[in-house]
Amino acid sequence: MIRLTLSQMRRSVGRLAAAGLAIVIGTAFVAITLLAGNVITRTTYDSIAAQFTGADLVVRGVPADDTALDAVRDTDGVATADPQLMSYQQLEAGGRTIFQGVLAEPTDTSVLPLEVADGNLPEASGEIALPVDVAERLDTTTGDTVTLVRNVLEGDQESDEDAWTEVREQLTVSGTLTDPYGAYSMQGGAAVAPAADVTAWDDDLRAPGEEPVEPTTVLVTLDDGTDVETARTAITGALTSAAAGSGTDTSGLKVVTPSEHAETVATEMTGGDNVIFTTFVLVFAAVALLVAALVIANTFQVLVAQRTRTLALLRCVGADKGQLRRSVLFEAAVLGLVSSVVGLAAGVGLGQAALTIGRGMDLGVPLPATVDITPAVILIPLVVGTLVTLVAALSPARAATRVAPLEALRPADAPSGARGAGRVRLVLSTLVAVVGFALLGGGVAVSTVGGEPSLGLMVGVAGGVLSFLGVLVGAVFWLPRVVALAGRLVGMSGPTARLAAANTLRNPRRTAATSTALLIGVTLVGMMSTGAASARVTMDAELDSRYPVDVTVSTDLSSDPVSVAAGDAAVPAVPGTLAGTVRDVAGVATVVESPATAAQVAGDGVDDGLAMTVRAVDPADAGSVLRSTEMVAPLAAGTAVVPEELSEVWNISDGQTLTLTGPDGSLEVTAAVTDLADSGLLVVPDDLASLDADAPVTSLWVGLDDPGDAASVVPTIQDAVADTEAPADVMGAAVERAGFQQVIDTALGIVVGLLAAAVVIALIGVANTLSLSVIERRRESATLRAIGLSKGQLRGMLAVEGLLIALVGAALGVLLGLVYGWAGAAAALGWAGTPVIVVPWRDVLLMLVVAAVAGLVASVAPARTAVKTSPVEALASE
Repeated sequence: MIRLTLSQMRRSVGRLAAAGLAIVIGTAFVAITLLAGNVITRTTYDSIAAQFTGADLVVRGVPADDTALDAVRDTDGVATADPQLMSYQQLEAGGRTIFQGVLAEPTDTSVLPLEVADGNLPEASGEIALPVDVAERLDTTTGDTVTLVRNVLEGDQESDEDAWTEVREQLTVSGTLTDPYGAYSMQGGAAVAPAADVTAWDDDLRAPGEEPVEPTTVLVTLDDGTDVETARTAITGALTSAAAGSGTDTSGLKVVTPSEHAETVATEMTGGDNVIFTTFVLVFAAVALLVAALVIANTFQVLVAQRTRTLALLRCVGADKGQLRRSVLFEAAVLGLVSSVVGLAAGVGLGQAALTIGRGMDLGVPLPATVDITPAVILIPLVVGTLVTLVAALSPARAATRVAPLEALRPADAPSGARGAGRVRLVLSTLVAVVGFALLGGGVAVSTVGGEPSLGLMVGVAGGVLSFLGVLVGAVFWLPRVVALAGRLVGMSGPTARLAAANTLRNPRRTAATSTALLIGVTLVGMMSTGAASARVTMDAELDSRYPVDVTVSTDLSSDPVSVAAGDAAVPAVPGTLAGTVRDVAGVATVVESPATAAQVAGDGVDDGLAMTVRAVDPADAGSVLRSTEMVAPLAAGTAVVPEELSEVWNISDGQTLTLTGPDGSLEVTAAVTDLADSGLLVVPDDLASLDADAPVTSLWVGLDDPGDAASVVPTIQDAVADTEAPADVMGAAVERAGFQQVIDTALGIVVGLLAAAVVIALIGVANTLSLSVIERRRESATLRAIGLSKGQLRGMLAVEGLLIALVGAALGVLLGLVYGWAGAAAALGWAGTPVIVVPWRDVLLMLVVAAVAGLVASVAPARTAVKTSPVEALASE
């Protein structure tokens, strides 16, 4: 039987090719997913471990005293031991000010993850090496000087208000640095200065005699030939002994290797998110394999139907049912294993190619040079691909055992879509679908009306899974009827189209399976597109309402309103020329100046001595710059708009009367509580003038032409502000909005890319169905040719058939995708208010066009096969 099975496979290579290609894509998808998970893990660990490049051991929780550090340095086998110290300092040059983290230069510079781009590392006190981008922004090069501005505490801060003294020092730039592994990207890069200088800067921030209390991290390098485990034990013992003598707590002490430390930190940072990501992506790999299984099952069903006479003859000569079943399953196992091997090789090759391309791009992360091929990467795709193929062949194998010996004496009928269990399947699938859609709607209601987004999302996901399962299980009953309806509409165009419509219904099970495969992929792509589009618009509306100003430039955010109101301090004004400078920045649409002062606030239930920043803006000007004007709609003379967050803290209620007292007078206003961002009270300019006639302009409200350009426009505004003497803060919702949109677009791109594999597999199924249909209808096609059907009409008939199968599956998938996308967005974003329902028309039209083109392309090869055979030859064949 094995030889006979292999012989049948050789004769059916063409028919098995489509099924094999489907499983190749599916297993390649699984392999790429596992490889991506490994790359994410390695990249995360390498990024964290980059801070400890060259170190043999990392000692965490070392007591911050010289005794503990000396104990590590005096341990046998230890070459160097340096605390990892970073101090944040203010650097000035050319009128620009930057706050920069500065690393203490270690004894062994090989532990630094930074590389020298120009010049060298500091060699003496008073030198500093700057990150390349910082040097560019300060317009300095090697050999230039920068000013270090720092405060020194000369006494007890609590008893002496004048204890802080500003010190300005000149530092020479010894060189510039790059951070190739992004070790300090989260900190905005790192400069390097001599350890003695950095230690002295931090010591000056403490009162005389005050000792540091925070434990430190020490990077240790070992002498050549020293065993890491031996050194680890010795260091632990030395620190424990030193701590026992001084009574220091060592509960947080850990001596680990850089890789162990990276793994611990990665787990703390991500909570194992790399595993979650891999699992998430594997779900889509499972979808691709499910679609592949439908294609494979369809292929084997037709193969078994075409081999009815062969199977019956085998029964006549003594083959039992078990042998026939094992023959079909053996064929499936060989196909699955061979295709999985090819898919694994393709996945590894594509993964390595993607990694090579990624390393050539400036992604800002340390990508490994080669993919990490673990046993799981090899075994899982092979096992999954083979098992999926075997499971898909179970039903055809069972059908093979039902072939009676007498079938060899008469032609086989086409497979029937009706079975005894049809009614049970129909009832169960309908019940599951109805319950699922009810749960889906309930999840939306719980999230939006009930205010429980987490619970609503869980209920909605459960409902979505159940309803989709019910739809798929019952597709064999309703999908052929939809195809029939579409066929009747198409059939009005002529007899060729009517023949094509009739052909799709000759084998409703195969047509339903093929169209369902496409429906699955399109539904998921449509769901993600719709959900992402709805989420983007909903979150944009939420950001607009909470942070209506794209960018704000303020000089008073760090001012104390109490001191300002008491006349003990003044708020620095925005330089008069800055508004014009910002307005000239490319990408800036509008700039509105907002003056401010500080005022005492009194009212029922308001704490005595409360002082707040009071800003002013003209309502007409506000409308020209704000993304949403709802929160300033109540703004008018005699009204103060109060941010909701402030109202909750200071017990201010909507409609309450407040008395504001400023430097030049008092004013009674009515509080209007809105969702305005927490930036103080907002009044009209005339009301502010009654409080402070000379209130300076302390902030600029900046509107951008396109919030999506915030990533490039905001740094330019920051540079413009850095050129002024006033220390102004640049903030804005546009950056947050752009970051959110980037996350959504990236996630959508990844998911749609993953699901595209399922769509490709489904389209292969359409081509497979048409090819097998041509083989089954060989004599019928010859008869049609004999009675006058031209080659062009035959090609047209197959093209219409492919179009019907592809478009019906795609159209139904789009509808389901819209429903699931809307419901998912509503359930997930119920916390953000009323979700905005969006139809991604571009994506919908693109999916339908792709399905239509694919259906036409899928008919090309079968049509070529159909027209090659002459009518006489086909009619003469048995």
